[in-house]
Amino acid sequence: MPLQMNREVFITCAVTGSGGSQDRSKHVPRSPEQIANSAIDAAKAGAAIVHCHVRDPETGKPSRKVEYYREVTERVRDAEVDVVLNLTAGMGGDLVLGGVDNPLPPGAGTDMAGAEERLAHVVDSQPEICTLDCGTMNFAEADYIAVNTPGMLQAMAKITKDLGVRPEIEVFDTGHLWYAKQLVEDGLINDPVMVQMCMGIPWGAPDDLNTFMAMVNNTPSDWTFSAFSISRHEMPYVAAAVLAGGNVRVGLEDNLYLKRGVLATNAQLVEHAVGIVESLGASVIGPEAVREKLKLEKRAPR
Repeated sequence: MPLQMNREVFITCAVTGSGGSQDRSKHVPRSPEQIANSAIDAAKAGAAIVHCHVRDPETGKPSRKVEYYREVTERVRDAEVDVVLNLTAGMGGDLVLGGVDNPLPPGAGTDMAGAEERLAHVVDSQPEICTLDCGTMNFAEADYIAVNTPGMLQAMAKITKDLGVRPEIEVFDTGHLWYAKQLVEDGLINDPVMVQMCMGIPWGAPDDLNTFMAMVNNTPSDWTFSAFSISRHEMPYVAAAVLAGGNVRVGLEDNLYLKRGVLATNAQLVEHAVGIVESLGASVIGPEAVREKLKLEKRAPR
């Protein structure tokens, strides 16, 4: 496949995530107010989309509380800066086995919910975009499985479609991309299709360029894709994604550092990404252009 650089790039900022990073950096936002403020700062720095999880304000641990999402949503929508809101729907599929000799019953940390419960905050907040993690996979933890069965994905895709919320299909491996195509073929995801390639996350697709280009080359040409990698590979992947014809994602969900030993804010990571994109000769587009591209419906403050 010849190089087809993207000349009009949107940046997504993944604001806080659900990993255990809350005690590793003072900049990782915990409360709904902190998450919203960090998202707003990222938008001012050039992010067209903000991707938001929520956390318990006291402990920083990941949460699925509808009221936390509602507060983040209202604060972002009431801000003076425009941005496309993307809420995760990845929570509620967490299975922690009891161990290699006694896997059942499930262990502490298991959080398994039905499709409607996993999307309760999306129904309540009505974001423009929500994620759809398109497959089950092992993560780095020994006995943890992120569970997203075909039946669950079909149900979640239908709910999302009926809401008029655009799914951002998150693919962590080639099989996830394969199943995403099936969901589209089954009529459960409408055009335009949006894919986020999540590279370098153990034990999904490694972030070497051969694997990345295999993902890119297996993505239909009329789909819109974005890509990212984690930790020290976050910024190199900004360049890689643009050169491969895609869009980019940065943020504290994926990486805590601006450079070795220097903790970053979300706004600083976005500013750095803007510099890389523009140095390649591409332009960074804003939320209105993204809405036009992805046929999004802007949601007004309530």
